[in-house]
Amino acid sequence: MHLNFKELGKENAGNGTLIIIHGLFGMLDNLMTIGRKFAESYQVCLLDLRNHGRSEWDSEHNYEVMALDLYNFIKKQNFDKPVYIFGHSMGGKVVMQFAANYPDLATKLIIIDIAPKAYPVHHGAILDTLNNIDLQQITNRGEAEQVMISAGLDVGARQFLLKNLYRTDDGYFAWRMNLEVLTTEIGKVGDVLRYKTPIKQPTLFVRGGKSQYIHQSDQEEIKAIFPHSQLITVEDAGHWVHADKPNELCEQVMVFLTK
Repeated sequence: MHLNFKELGKENAGNGTLIIIHGLFGMLDNLMTIGRKFAESYQVCLLDLRNHGRSEWDSEHNYEVMALDLYNFIKKQNFDKPVYIFGHSMGGKVVMQFAANYPDLATKLIIIDIAPKAYPVHHGAILDTLNNIDLQQITNRGEAEQVMISAGLDVGARQFLLKNLYRTDDGYFAWRMNLEVLTTEIGKVGDVLRYKTPIKQPTLFVRGGKSQYIHQSDQEEIKAIFPHSQLITVEDAGHWVHADKPNELCEQVMVFLTK
């Protein structure tokens, strides 16, 4: 499985490598702002997960195969230790499953606004909207956005999703993400973390103060699976913590990485 990636700050590889992974419907470009900030101190690799961005498409989309993709990527790049891995939402679940399956490759983990628990499917409205956009008929991005507006998607969601829309060489529009597979496999995106023993790496969980993805009641389960973890809250941030409060997030992560 070929994963598209972008490398920043290679001259800082001696301080370690930070791998940054996006969430559902995202791509590495979404995290470029914080990637550049971290690249002032670390070698940074921003990844596109399978079926997203410019990475390879495949009919399988679950945490076991995405964790294996990450394992193969790290082994191929042959990074020197330490290796730190940062994942947002679905990307955070990938990081957790990777650490459970391959316990000795990462030095520290950063999980953004997702818990190891199971989540019910809650992206149905977005998927319905995207599937209702006729890519063979639209002539500009505004027409695609109008479908989203009619479906009630807010401006933040529209801007985020429209980053996936591009014009092909034959003049038609297409999605960067594999919409067909993501629609079919969406139930697996909410899967619970599968692990056999507690995960030993120091782990930072970050939640947005306005987000509902990590509750106070989740802390006991997080601590049982990740005994060397801490949970912090970035106030006035929603689920996309890196977009809402990038400076505050980077400050907290840098404290965690350097202590």
